[in-house]
Amino acid sequence: MKVIIRQYGPADAEAVAAVVRETVPYMVTTARTVHAQVTDAPERMRFLMLVAETGDGRIVGSARAGLFADNDTPGMAFVNLNVRAGERGRGIGSALLAAAESHVAGLGAGTVYAWAIDEPPAHAFAARHGYRRGRSASFLRLDLTPGAPLPDVPPLPPGVLLRPASDYAADPRPVYEADAETIEDEPGDVATGVPGYTDWRATSWDRSDYDHDLTTVAVVDGVVAAVVNVQTDGHDRYWSGGTGTRRAFRGRGLAKAAKAHSLHRARAAGYTEAFTSNDDGNAAMLAVNRWLGYRSCGNEWRYFRDLSDRP
Repeated sequence: MKVIIRQYGPADAEAVAAVVRETVPYMVTTARTVHAQVTDAPERMRFLMLVAETGDGRIVGSARAGLFADNDTPGMAFVNLNVRAGERGRGIGSALLAAAESHVAGLGAGTVYAWAIDEPPAHAFAARHGYRRGRSASFLRLDLTPGAPLPDVPPLPPGVLLRPASDYAADPRPVYEADAETIEDEPGDVATGVPGYTDWRATSWDRSDYDHDLTTVAVVDGVVAAVVNVQTDGHDRYWSGGTGTRRAFRGRGLAKAAKAHSLHRARAAGYTEAFTSNDDGNAAMLAVNRWLGYRSCGNEWRYFRDLSDRP
């Protein structure tokens, strides 16, 4: 069956979301979040989404490509692919990858990074296309159904309050400032850089699945000291998309308390599954998540290649 590679259009959102949910079932992925990736990406990212469409109109794969918008090193790009399991081995992934690499190479990218699920075919695909393996990350799952184990919120140090991010709806800049500082210290193959306030609003605070009530901040003497960023699907799935504490406030258990508080509120709101992902070198956050009861449900590896050797 013939497959064409073309640019994404708004009508593809639900089909692309279905592909991503099938291939990476741990994420919170909806049609709205897929479309927002295209519409809300910073212009300097030069974001492109591609789809693989069969002759009968089915979307069987997708790719996302662009530049790391806030990286201090020029020429750093990303390419990430998703192909339905039943459609693999037909050259669809290779066609998507070639088109995505061509896009970022045309923007002057010298190095491209990609994620691959920890499965032998994915590793073989990456190696076959000239990619070298970098760091690993773990997907973690927590059962939030009533009666499943969930630790109580630890006692808070004096002067600490836990508040929903919705309390900052009129001016979320204090949340941004805390989030920006913690982003700088996240381990990984690529230092993605700190987004400006406007970009952070577009790609985080204002995104359709950002849950302002379950996103939780720890406030110390009026200062936002720690943040647990949460996305939800509005139904049963909770994703913590970044948890961190500002440097001056670390070592007090603020992130642990804030995340436990958020998870208890999520359970009360009817969410039954919580997911997250951590770089496998992030020992501190992995320890917090293990204490909360998260358990590994999947792994992925970052791969990278030098585009100078592209044919």
